[in-house]
Amino acid sequence: MTFATPTHTSVRPELVEGLTNTSARLRQAQPERGVAAPSGVRLQLKQLSKRYGAREVLRNNQLTIEPGEFVAIVGRSGCGKSTLLRLVAGLEQASGGELLLDGAPVNGLHEDTRIMFQDARLLPWKRVLDNVSLGLPKTRKKDAEAVLGQVGLGDRLADWPSKLSGGQRQRVSLARALVHRPQLLLLDEPLGALDALTRIEMHELIEGLWKRHGFTALLVTHDVQEAVALADRVILIEDGAIALDERVPLARPRSRGDATFAAIEKRILDRVLQIPEVERPSIDAVWPPAAAHALRWAI
Repeated sequence: MTFATPTHTSVRPELVEGLTNTSARLRQAQPERGVAAPSGVRLQLKQLSKRYGAREVLRNNQLTIEPGEFVAIVGRSGCGKSTLLRLVAGLEQASGGELLLDGAPVNGLHEDTRIMFQDARLLPWKRVLDNVSLGLPKTRKKDAEAVLGQVGLGDRLADWPSKLSGGQRQRVSLARALVHRPQLLLLDEPLGALDALTRIEMHELIEGLWKRHGFTALLVTHDVQEAVALADRVILIEDGAIALDERVPLARPRSRGDATFAAIEKRILDRVLQIPEVERPSIDAVWPPAAAHALRWAI
């Protein structure tokens, strides 16, 4: 995966107008509220390691995430980001160390943890409302309707997944996670396949719902700008180990044009993209050049 250095490009007025109109509709569907009291869990990694045979994917990781905190994990492909998320979700077991939720070891799936994947994973033979209410008792169908309203899809309850755009399908996936009232929401690059404007809309939506519900959030992403826009802290993983823990001391909602925002993004990107210095011979070692008669020419 290639990380692009942030650039400042002009945006066509009609795109800005479209984004503004869509954002207004989302705000209308989801009334503005203050930040909820944290209802999330405390997550702790203590010397956490993971091996696949002889290959060590994660090694001796120490990390504490406080209740209600939003943390993003970035890093190059294959560094261990998604493996860490699967361990936290209880989908895999650690090879060493401890993984604790509110002080209790993670042993398999946890009822208060939900995960949102890269693709929506909706059942194509079930309508939107039925996808969200899957596994819920009939008495909680109103909860599914309410959370679909929160993600701006209150008028699409009876639609089939095939009738929805990519962004709308991911909103359904988000609603399906939130209807279970999770204390920990795991986000495994859920916006990677969306276009730039839809991603920004989803950032606003996820941030608003996180504020409203107060859950702990852990986001894995390749997009450093996305991480800075959403997270309280950005964790960089290099070769299976935590190499950077960058706090983002910016007020919300965040402006991508803010100088401090750009500086934090650049600092993280520079660390991600850094290339070890290659030792080069000194000038004395290559001077003076060889005499012309000693050179062999290729034509």
